[in-house]
Amino acid sequence: MTDWQQRVDAVWDAAGELGDDEVIRRIDALAAELPADDPRAPFEQGGARDSAGLEAEAEPFYRRALELGLDGRSRIELHVQFASTLRNLGRPGEAIALLDAVEPESGDLRDAVIGFRALARVDAGDARLAASEAVAALAGHVTQYGRALGAYARELAEGPGEPRDGAASA
Repeated sequence: MTDWQQRVDAVWDAAGELGDDEVIRRIDALAAELPADDPRAPFEQGGARDSAGLEAEAEPFYRRALELGLDGRSRIELHVQFASTLRNLGRPGEAIALLDAVEPESGDLRDAVIGFRALARVDAGDARLAASEAVAALAGHVTQYGRALGAYARELAEGPGEPRDGAASA
């Protein structure tokens, strides 16, 4: 981890004590240290504004980070954060598309992608599909009834109807 990233992480670690305005000020100062074409700067600047509830101000920073090609884990974090911002700005369809573009196969961000996409699907008017995806993700984490939850998730995705044979069994 670079010294710059450690200093950014320290700001985020102290965010609760610093307050929104100070977090934005410190993140902006750190961003100014990087070259103009470094995608980490606008990503962190967008995150600072997003965290402060300033979604409309966060959007151009997030777009810039995407344009500059943020990569790795940070790119998935960017998609999650930006999708949440778009949803909060009343644009759930854009949020869904953004999350569909990065769905990780595994890892600790997979469920975050699914959860934020489910929220956007609800706002887009597709609560049934949102529930299906959320329940399917949950099914992989429970030690008992996982098979039943998986069956019900498929049933939700397919539409209303009678429960499948064995859906309620573990």
